[in-house]
Amino acid sequence: MARYAFDLHMHSCLSPCGSEDNTPNSLAGMCALAGLDIVALTDHNAVGNCGAFLRAAERYGVLALPGMELTTAEEAHVVCLFPGLEEARAFGALVKDRLPPLKNKRDIYGPQILMDEDDNVLGEEDLFYAGATTISAYEAAGLAASCGGLAYPAHIDRPSFSLLANLGLWDPDMGFALAEISKNCPADLFRRPDLQGVPHITACDAHYLDQIPDAHQYMDLPRRTPQAALDWLRRGCR
Repeated sequence: MARYAFDLHMHSCLSPCGSEDNTPNSLAGMCALAGLDIVALTDHNAVGNCGAFLRAAERYGVLALPGMELTTAEEAHVVCLFPGLEEARAFGALVKDRLPPLKNKRDIYGPQILMDEDDNVLGEEDLFYAGATTISAYEAAGLAASCGGLAYPAHIDRPSFSLLANLGLWDPDMGFALAEISKNCPADLFRRPDLQGVPHITACDAHYLDQIPDAHQYMDLPRRTPQAALDWLRRGCR
């Protein structure tokens, strides 16, 4: 077994609310400088920059997982992670079909920039990715699993775009193996009856490069692979 520092929730310039400085290469470089061993790119409802991020991270010696921050029909954010690009792109296609046919207003919400691993601009996505899909919180885990992935609610301690804020409770029937909290999570949150015994991890949800934290949480794995990381999460972070 070896110990690996991780953070599994961050955004690139494909997220309209993400900084244009969050290019795949810059993001990967900052993860390496922060001492992170395993990371994930989770843009809003999109996976278009995952390939570039994975290739850039490999150059820096960082293992990157392709992922997405899904917005459910209830406007709760859910982190979805996958073992490879093929699985992530299959999930991305399913999600795209469940988004409303709205165009992004870049002057209001920001651009949605596609880049390669050398930070060359490939274009912009026109579909508005920051809105809610028609996928319910009760569908998310099963839909991600159908593509070989894992889903869990993001920043459940926050007052908006979170499972607890928008649905009011943690329901085991949703099928989530764990939860994500932010660094400012109230110390007594997991005293709630519905959260007792629920495994959880922290994530930075970085929209800017300076929001990427230094290594502070770790997973013990027999080998550093996407599948081993996903299995650790599925086992309740052990």
